[in-house]
Amino acid sequence: MIKKKLHIIKNIVTAIAVTMFFSCNNDFDEVQKVGILQNQPIGEAENIDLKYTELKNDTVKLQANLISPKMLDYSNRDFAFSEFPDGLKLKIYDDDNNMTTITSRYAIFYSETDLIDLRGNVVIATYTKDTLFTEQLYYSEKMEWVFTNQPFYYKQTIGFTKGNGFDADKDFNNFQMLEMGGDFELDN
Repeated sequence: MIKKKLHIIKNIVTAIAVTMFFSCNNDFDEVQKVGILQNQPIGEAENIDLKYTELKNDTVKLQANLISPKMLDYSNRDFAFSEFPDGLKLKIYDDDNNMTTITSRYAIFYSETDLIDLRGNVVIATYTKDTLFTEQLYYSEKMEWVFTNQPFYYKQTIGFTKGNGFDADKDFNNFQMLEMGGDFELDN
């Protein structure tokens, strides 16, 4: 009796295994399509006008305004990021409502590290009319720090400075150049 039940179970398992074996398809084209979908953005937005506000003393205060023609959301990746392929304009407001404007032709924001990589004709214009020009600039939101190893040109009301590479806090109060002088050319 037990041998008969074992024999029946063995036959059922064999039938299921054979059915599964012959029903499997190795369609490489379908596998490739899945890979392509994983490399596509999970979301796409156009004509972005994002306002970041903060509640202070029962008053809502505008902290920043991000404007961009297009944003691609890659939060489906292991190392999530948002890409701004057509550039961006970021207006940042301080406690006295003074505005600093940052523009670039391309940007990418890495959400896990809070690092922003700005590229292509990067310009930072402060409310005091100080202006920084460079081709690539990184901004760390956590440290509130900007830095680059690229050539830069920094125009102030008291004169100008140009060099290669710098580090600075977000208000440019603590500014350090890596190398003074050098050639500077904007990407046209």
